[in-house]
Amino acid sequence: MLKSITIRNFALIEHVEIDFSQGFSVITGETGHGKSVFLGALSMLLGQRSDTKAVREGCERCVIEGCFDISSLSLRPFFDSNDLDYDDECILRRELSATGRSRAFVNDTPVSVAQLKELGARLVDIHSQHQNLLLGDRNYQLGVLDVLAADKEMLLSYRNGYDGYVALRKELDELRRSLEESRRDEEWLRFQLDELENAKLKEGELEELEQEMNELSHAGEIQSALLGASSALDGDDGRSMLASLRDASNLLSRVSVHYPAANELAERLESCYIELRDCCDEMSQRGERVQFAPERMEWVEARIARLYDLQKKHRASTVEELIALEADFAKRVGDITDGDGNLEMLERRLKDAGDALSALAAELTTVRKESAARLRKEITGILVNLGMPMIRFEVDIRDTGDFTPLGRDAVTFLFSANSSSAPQPLSDVASGGEMARVMLALKSLVASGSGRPALVFDEVDTGVSGVLAERMGRLMQQMGTAGNQVLSITHLPQVAALGAHHYKVYKEETEKGTVTNIIKLERQARVGEIAQMMSGELLSDAALENAALLLSQS
Repeated sequence: MLKSITIRNFALIEHVEIDFSQGFSVITGETGHGKSVFLGALSMLLGQRSDTKAVREGCERCVIEGCFDISSLSLRPFFDSNDLDYDDECILRRELSATGRSRAFVNDTPVSVAQLKELGARLVDIHSQHQNLLLGDRNYQLGVLDVLAADKEMLLSYRNGYDGYVALRKELDELRRSLEESRRDEEWLRFQLDELENAKLKEGELEELEQEMNELSHAGEIQSALLGASSALDGDDGRSMLASLRDASNLLSRVSVHYPAANELAERLESCYIELRDCCDEMSQRGERVQFAPERMEWVEARIARLYDLQKKHRASTVEELIALEADFAKRVGDITDGDGNLEMLERRLKDAGDALSALAAELTTVRKESAARLRKEITGILVNLGMPMIRFEVDIRDTGDFTPLGRDAVTFLFSANSSSAPQPLSDVASGGEMARVMLALKSLVASGSGRPALVFDEVDTGVSGVLAERMGRLMQQMGTAGNQVLSITHLPQVAALGAHHYKVYKEETEKGTVTNIIKLERQARVGEIAQMMSGELLSDAALENAALLLSQS
């Protein structure tokens, strides 16, 4: 419920603060006095598009703030999911600067305009003439049927099942497509895999082979160097370096008794001798092992060439990349082998999910058909009372042939305003006035009981008068006494008299120019306002008496 609204510097409104009440309220005022301005401010507060032209001329910004009682609207999940503090009393605020910057707040917490709009749609339902176009929307018609059917939990269960079904179907389609592509390339895949498997690739192999090839290519040179170095240290030409080191060490050892420092030098020479002796032996052994092996060299050369060919073919820079590619080929071939089994498993799961979803869809269809029968009967009664005695209203429910997010039902409202014409789709045959009355009737049906947003009707009674106007007013009055808050912007005295609360929008001239205000009228002021709506600017005693009588009867 909208408890109050404060508007500052919005269009012609300088500063307005007004409280609202539960039940049926009417808002009146002469044409051009600002009723649309008030509605525009409310729409902007609820997240609709803003325009810098809305900022009052000469002001830096406009501010609109509304206080709502949301205790009956079950909105805590919205607040939790958007990380907002919840309270039964909610404050919405919208600010718009003259430069075009817009800001939105919920309980003083900044929010995006999209969040404000989502919340606003749950707080207030503004019905203007263009909203009648919704009656041509099949999803809107289906939504009306679901509200009347009170199948929210059933619809939620179906939607969860539908999401799972769609996910399975997508997974199955992707597997089929993948298998089809893989089977098309299966022969090629197996050939590539066999080639890589036969190559028996090993990590680091290429580097090892290249090193070995380098050694084999220079075998003679390497052997000559090793044996020559060994001979230089321990040769047979009488100039052996090792023999000279041993002689020097022995000489120093003999005089160490008389010259202790010689002992340390002798030990150092002995250490050099041992190290050089070891080097000499290893060089000799390695020199004997190094041999020119043409067959081995030919094999290594061929192996290196094969590895390079594989790298070039598969655009790989290392053997490790070839090994990874081999693993990928093996997986793809394995997927083909296992694909039929996986496909059968997914097909079974999809069938089971489809069967369960069909059962849920059938339950929805059953309750919707029951709701459709009730809707046909109730809306016919309302529309007959609203001046359409020959009205024929039907709800056509047909199977869509496939699952949709809302079930398997396609809903069409069929309408005929006379007995000689068969009912046709509502949006194709109903006039503007007929559409308005049908929409009002639907709103009255879905608004019954508490827990609904506040309803605002913007001149829904345009083009009607007399008894019909009173009946439309009575219908809105009935909606307001059923635990709802209903506000109607009207030009009709018959409707204005039915409001439990009456607000007047008017213009006045001030030092700052023309401004629009809105005030709540008490009993006597209401008599004058309704009399003026009946007779014009000149108020006669008869008009005042008629207005007082109209109020008393209402």
